[in-house]
Amino acid sequence: MNTQSTKFKLRLGLFIALGLGIFVVAIFIIGRQKNLFDPVYKLYTTFGNVSGLRVGSNVRFSGIDVGTVDNISIINDSTVRVEMLIKKSVQQFIKFDCEAGIGSAGIIGDKVLIITQGSSNAILAKEGQYIASKEPIETDDIMESLQVSADNTAIITNQLAQIMTKVNSGNGTLGRLIQDSTIAENINLTIVNLKKSSKGLDENMEAAKNNFLLKGFFNKKAKAAQKLKDEAAEKKEKEKKEKKEK
Repeated sequence: MNTQSTKFKLRLGLFIALGLGIFVVAIFIIGRQKNLFDPVYKLYTTFGNVSGLRVGSNVRFSGIDVGTVDNISIINDSTVRVEMLIKKSVQQFIKFDCEAGIGSAGIIGDKVLIITQGSSNAILAKEGQYIASKEPIETDDIMESLQVSADNTAIITNQLAQIMTKVNSGNGTLGRLIQDSTIAENINLTIVNLKKSSKGLDENMEAAKNNFLLKGFFNKKAKAAQKLKDEAAEKKEKEKKEKKEK
């Protein structure tokens, strides 16, 4: 009988000790999440839409968890106030002109409150102070924008397909140009004729230069061009001498 009583007391003691251990660990974990064991101070910000942010969500600064969301309350039909508990150890880095925004811990992770860095010469944000915020971009808005882009891409692809079909069928100016060999031959002939005309013009100009009636005109023009060339060369030489003398 005494043996059974001893075993019962031993089991009871172990159960109580295990329960107390679990209780202490739970208090420690909750305390760390709520910053109960670290000195903290409170900041506020407001949003039009908190986009799924919850009490207990992490507050991040420069990618580091520096606090938690302590309370979320609706002020009016267009304003939601968010209270943050920030560790005192990072208070020296949180400036008056910092901004609060809402992001995600991952692609589909929990929402977090992100505080951006302020300017180096700004004053520190004090206990109970409001900091500015920027509204989050809703996932629905992103999806709607992607859908519009996809619809536009589909329309452009369809139009390009119609154009290529007409070109391959020989319809339209470009289609006839590609499919009709006669047009291509006419273009080649036109280019050949232009080359011949250009060559003939060069020959006519050369003949005009040798004509005794126009020879004086072309000689005068050549002398004027040579004079300008000589003057430019003299000016350049003069500038070189001046630089050497300096």
